[in-house]
This record gives sequence, C-alpha cells and structure tokens, in this order.
Amino acid sequence: MKNYHISLIRHGRTDANDRGQYIGTTDFPLNDRGRAELYDKFDRFVYPRTELVYSSPMQRCTETAEILFPNKEIRIAEDFRELHFGKFEGKTADELIHDEAYLAWIKGGMDAKPPEGESVSELCIRTFQGLHRILLEMMEEDLQYAAIITHAGVIANAIACFGLPKLDTKQIRTEPGEGFEIQINPQMWQQAQAFEILGITPFLPEESETF
Repeated sequence: MKNYHISLIRHGRTDANDRGQYIGTTDFPLNDRGRAELYDKFDRFVYPRTELVYSSPMQRCTETAEILFPNKEIRIAEDFRELHFGKFEGKTADELIHDEAYLAWIKGGMDAKPPEGESVSELCIRTFQGLHRILLEMMEEDLQYAAIITHAGVIANAIACFGLPKLDTKQIRTEPGEGFEIQINPQMWQQAQAFEILGITPFLPEESETF
C-alpha cells in the first residue's frame, strides 16, 4: 500500500506575530519582514516536492503558499485555520496575565476553551477531519506528495495528537516558513489514527535527497 507524504508548514510572519498577539480569526497579511524571510528561506533551503498545496483560508497562509510553492495549485482547506481564541483574540499574554478566564484557560488542559472560543480538543478533531479529507483526495487523484500551509498551533497539536514518535506540544516549535514532514500510511491511519513524523522542513540542499 502506498504511503503519502505531507509537509505541514507554518505561514510567514505578520505584524500581530511580532507584537505577540493571539490571532486565530483575524485575517492579517504577511508583513515586509515576513515576506523577506520567506524569500530568503526559499533561496537558501530546499522545500519538499509537492504535487498540490493546501492552505488555511487566512491571507497569511495563502500568501506564504504563493511564495514557497509558485505555480502550484492551491486549494483552501478550512479545517486548517488557527485555533479560535474567542475574547482573547488580538490580545497579548501580558495584557491577559491578570484575567481569571485567561489563567483558567492556559491551565485547563485540552478541553478548556477561551470565552466564545475553541478548545484544543476541538482543534484536534477538525485537524483529523482535514487530514482525512486530504488523504482521500490524494488517493483518489493518485497524488503522493502534498503541502499544507497552516498555523503554529495547528501544526503543534497535529504532531502531538497523531504523530509517531510521540512528542509533547511544548517540544514542538515551528518558525515562520518551517514545519514538519509526515508520512501517512492509510492502513495505520485507519487503525490507529496516527502518522509517522519524518523530520523537519525545509532542509539544507545536501539533505534534500532524503525525502
């Protein structure tokens, strides 16, 4: 049975990222620094081969997809939008540090959610649904390589929830324009809801033949 390779890549930098704001539903574009960083990484590193690119609907993701994978078809994947931060949207941790609802959320585990927002458990469910839809499309269209341009929180929780070997979300950090290579075996996915973590992306030119 065929294995399917997917690159999970974080979008480039925005003004909100530079300010340390929680942004899930706010549609920030890349800033000048973010675009420059992506073009620099595109020149210096090797991004994985892909036959099709999926993107969160947020502008910061679609712009990243266009820079890193020019001339590739981009399909919008709603399931890969960032966590909905509810009333914490647009705020920084420093602004919220004395907010009891915020403290309860960050200490509350997978099922805790911001007021009017979304829990990590809900994020993992829709990420699973999104990966399942993409896997089915790849199988139906006889594609073996795809990329998903998404958000740091989505990547961290997808890796923590479904990745093997098991990693804690606190160990998973993705810089703008970077991410993880995963491999999905349909049988393992169906039986265990798990995929294999192959490594990080992009890679140095001399490492590119590994993938």
